[in-house]
Amino acid sequence: MSTPILNTEQLCPEKKGLKRGMKSRHLMMISIGGTIGTGLFMGSGQTISQAGPFGAILAYLVGGFIMYMVLLCLAELTVAMPVSGSFQSYASRFISPGAGFTTGWLYWINWAICIAADFTAAGIIMHNWFPQVETWIWCGVFAIALALLNMISVKAYGEAEFWFASIKVMAIVGFIIAGAGLMFGFTGNEGAIGLSNFTANTGDGGLFPKGFQAVFLTMIAVVYSFQGAELVGIAAGECENPGKNVPRVIRGIAVRIILFYVLAIVVLAGTIPWTEAGVHESPFAHVYGRIGIPIAQHVMSFVVLTSALSAGNSALYACSRLLWSMSKEGLAPSWLGKLNTRGVPFNGVLITLVLACMSLLTESFAADTVYLWLMSSTGLTGCLIWLIIAWCQINFRKEFLKLGGNIKDLVFRTPLYPLVPVLAIILNVGVIISLYFDESQRIVLYTGFPVLLGIYVYYLLFLNKKTVN
Repeated sequence: MSTPILNTEQLCPEKKGLKRGMKSRHLMMISIGGTIGTGLFMGSGQTISQAGPFGAILAYLVGGFIMYMVLLCLAELTVAMPVSGSFQSYASRFISPGAGFTTGWLYWINWAICIAADFTAAGIIMHNWFPQVETWIWCGVFAIALALLNMISVKAYGEAEFWFASIKVMAIVGFIIAGAGLMFGFTGNEGAIGLSNFTANTGDGGLFPKGFQAVFLTMIAVVYSFQGAELVGIAAGECENPGKNVPRVIRGIAVRIILFYVLAIVVLAGTIPWTEAGVHESPFAHVYGRIGIPIAQHVMSFVVLTSALSAGNSALYACSRLLWSMSKEGLAPSWLGKLNTRGVPFNGVLITLVLACMSLLTESFAADTVYLWLMSSTGLTGCLIWLIIAWCQINFRKEFLKLGGNIKDLVFRTPLYPLVPVLAIILNVGVIISLYFDESQRIVLYTGFPVLLGIYVYYLLFLNKKTVN
């Protein structure tokens, strides 16, 4: 009879060096901050115009459900093996080193390019307020500021992210309350709108004015807006008492994110006719303006500014930890594994900023070619990472039992196993397939898969023998 594994960290050992200086409140806000971004504040109106009011709500409910299933899988893995590399380390251990290499570098490229987009969004806002200062200067200022926050200590990063994310949360809660007041006549001078926008101009399509297929075609944008929640897995490697904090945080994250998104979409759909929702640059600012707040545009600009900086801050953190983790597995250069005196992988922070700045240059000089392809190639990453997390959880559970482990010994267990991970895989594959049926989104497939294949082929040609040996 085999001896039961009492310590699941034997399956995926923790890499020593990083400091556990993050509290549960930091962990909560890092995940919320990474998920709630400019996609909600700026792009949600487009989803409503494409899918109709009920269709948009349904799309966000389904997207939130997919996210929740993935987080349940990640929770079992993270609580059992709280390592900083998270799903990249799990992919190396429970799928193959090649899968871990591809996952880590694909995720790093994805977030580094997103940092460039965040810097651009923040720089444009600051340039609008201070036109005498060029946008690229603001991008440089933000790059230096976030680099310093990340290099000081993990606690400094966590504290900054806590306040960045708090501003976004307060803005959403305020919007939900104010928008509901506009719907039922408690705020503004328009009288009660009620639920009239949910039935107006729906035509023969009923609840789905553009057909149910329109909901299907919006799923990639919706799921993409939820991505970032998985950052909790990476941050868990530096969290105090992960066995206690991670399950509680993941449950809370899922409920909060779904509530924030769905309630915000209900209010947007209830206050802006779906036929007009896509024409407003910021539907949130439009609603605030109708309530009678004179500086609504500036308020939302400030929220979007903090949102962009929050997303960039989280991305820089995640990228540096992924590079550190991969260097310990021989999947990245060893110099990326060096820590400063405060336990921060500073080389990972710097090299990530280098790629982000290179992306900024392509936006300035090749926006319609190189930059478009770079941004499009990242659109596939989130769904692939979610799929890999669910796949790793299935393989972890199989190996845990095979080596004599007792399911009751797991502090957190993914419920309804194997239904939850299998369904998570199927739905993420479905979202990826939906890209083919939307002509405007096919470029995501045409750019994403070649990048994915290129990374894996590089591993096979140059690193496969090293990791096998």
